[in-house]
Amino acid sequence: MGTPKGSETLIDLRSDTVTLPTEEMLEAIKAAELGDDVYKEDPTVNRLEEMAAKKMGKEAALLVPSGTMANLVSVTANTKKGDSAILEAECHIYWYELGGIASIAGVLPLPVKGVMGVMDPKDVEAAIRPRTLHSAETTLVCIENTHNRAGGTVVTPRQIEAISKVARDHGLRLYMDGARIFNAAVALKVDVREFTRHVDNLMFCLSKGLSCPIGSVVVGTEEFIEKAKRVRKTLGGGMRQAGIIAAPGIIALEKMINRLEDDHRNARLLAEGLAVIDGISVNLKTVQTNIVMLDVDGLGVEAEVFVDKLRERGVLALKVGKTRVRMVTHRGIEKEDIEKALNIIEDVAKEIRNGNL
Repeated sequence: MGTPKGSETLIDLRSDTVTLPTEEMLEAIKAAELGDDVYKEDPTVNRLEEMAAKKMGKEAALLVPSGTMANLVSVTANTKKGDSAILEAECHIYWYELGGIASIAGVLPLPVKGVMGVMDPKDVEAAIRPRTLHSAETTLVCIENTHNRAGGTVVTPRQIEAISKVARDHGLRLYMDGARIFNAAVALKVDVREFTRHVDNLMFCLSKGLSCPIGSVVVGTEEFIEKAKRVRKTLGGGMRQAGIIAAPGIIALEKMINRLEDDHRNARLLAEGLAVIDGISVNLKTVQTNIVMLDVDGLGVEAEVFVDKLRERGVLALKVGKTRVRMVTHRGIEKEDIEKALNIIEDVAKEIRNGNL
């Protein structure tokens, strides 16, 4: 329950990146058969990559240290310098990755505003820039699934297929930042390949809800993965005995996907509890997986004040806007933690309403 810190137990709802590996994962790290992955001689990495490719219905896969590197590697491998890429205006690549696709990949981002994280295919088509003397030719479309800033919302297979048709009709590639794609699959109760069959390539994170300590995986055709491997090397991501990263990843793919449903139930419990607290608003339509976005504007304070007050009481949350706060459920957060957190949040909201700042 919660996250131990010294003698306290914090209820850490900042992100599912704070998850700790299971005991089985730690044992697998110690027992992992190792080799030099740059030479493709680490059997544990090779096994994970084969598993990942098969699970996603693609030809090949590549282990990288982080989700941000996975996105940068993938955008770079999908494009050439001077190209442009269409992406949703609130997506992770655009907001939280230091402009890497522009500064390193040399790709111009073309943000398109979506609804609950989903771009309208007509808007995607309208954003395409032609290959002319004056334009950064559009060669790539990026989608995020689930969509973080929209509240963990799912881009459905049907919606992906509609965007894919636009991309195909214009000779563009379609890439999916699938950091939490297994959350999407579990939420809709469908095989993850229902999402992946409509995209050319994608990445997914091991280090979020799947509870691994590190790692993401890029997946696509063999040709694409060979390009991605060269980009990974350029970025310093060529790893040696990386089986210690891959070993928990194998366990994650074998055993940790179905339990994401627990996180979704807890997020719904949290969201419904927050929605009835005076001064806090939650759009329950966006609570589809393990992320809850709340707005504290009704309390008359900014998010930073609210988050600081919660921290004083042992609940950690993340400010994501002037009055917006994000809370994320994950392994290690149980129903009892949600109930305790709701009691604390209600007390804090009452104090703020009463002017006790």
